Amino acid sequence: MPRTSERGGPQTRARISEVAGRLFLDRGFDAVTVAEIAREAGVSSVTVFNHFPRKEDLYLDRADDAVELLRSAVRDRAPGTDVLASLRDATLGLVEERHPLSGLNDRSVSFFRTVAASSALVARAREIAAELQRILAEELDRDPAFTGEGALLAAFFIAGYGTVLLETARRRIAGEPPSAVADDHRARLERLFSALRGGVLPRG
Repeated sequence: MPRTSERGGPQTRARISEVAGRLFLDRGFDAVTVAEIAREAGVSSVTVFNHFPRKEDLYLDRADDAVELLRSAVRDRAPGTDVLASLRDATLGLVEERHPLSGLNDRSVSFFRTVAASSALVARAREIAAELQRILAEELDRDPAFTGEGALLAAFFIAGYGTVLLETARRRIAGEPPSAVADDHRARLERLFSALRGGVLPRG
């Protein structure tokens, strides 16, 4: 297969991601090699690793989106809006968009099944969650308008969101009606934010 330009930047990255996702869904994550992905995408293995430092990141490729969402929720919130309200708006916005990070996207069921079938993907997902927790805590600590414990709020929020997402994944895989799963997902997010506001943010 002729090689595509390896200087394509975002286009090359998108092509690699598309090919990797298709191969992983067809054959399972562990059965596909980086060399096969590179060959199918028309690039070298070095180029694949330039865009995705780890094989697992070829499939769990929304980590950068999650980082941007967290940073934007802290940095770009409107004056007078507290961090928790901004995080709530951001996560509920994912539900309305049926964004992949919500677990409610049309492709989420196949995604969840592929992740669940690979111990390497499960382990990497946990590492990403820990990294997101660290990033959110750092953002909160830098924010002069936030007076609570950044590390504590970040830990509870990331763990809580992960719990909501895992239950959504379980119900989607079980074949429950998407609308019912979405309603429950939204309701559990609201309970999460109520708990955070009542138990983590400073009073007064």
